[in-house]
Amino acid sequence: MSLKDCKIIDLPKIEDPRGNLTFVEGGRHIPFDIKRVYYLYDVPGGSHRGGHAHKGLHQLLIAMSGSFDILLDDGRTRFKYHMNRSYYGLYIPPMIWREIDNFSSGSVCMVMASQFYDEDDYFRDYDEFKKALQGPSA
Repeated sequence: MSLKDCKIIDLPKIEDPRGNLTFVEGGRHIPFDIKRVYYLYDVPGGSHRGGHAHKGLHQLLIAMSGSFDILLDDGRTRFKYHMNRSYYGLYIPPMIWREIDNFSSGSVCMVMASQFYDEDDYFRDYDEFKKALQGPSA
């Protein structure tokens, strides 16, 4: 995978004077079925989240409230996304390192995942992640 496989997905937005509605359907709006949903909130100022990559997990991250930055790294290129709209989702395929920071006060980051939690799916050390990208002969 590379950063070219990561993308902002413009989610459906139904506008109504009483309040807008956005929805996500697994396999239709995002390229995976949703097995797990979790969210980050009450993140103290200056804190970082993420700092890992997944071996097989696909994710969609949405700024449900407030804003934050997501730095993505495929081992060759790095790119930062600023997330601040609840109708945009950032799709992240497997084997992409991510770091999340610059959380605004009251921000909420919702994550939809293609698999249930599995600690064995994580790379938590950047050097191990880079080595895995080089293949078994590295």
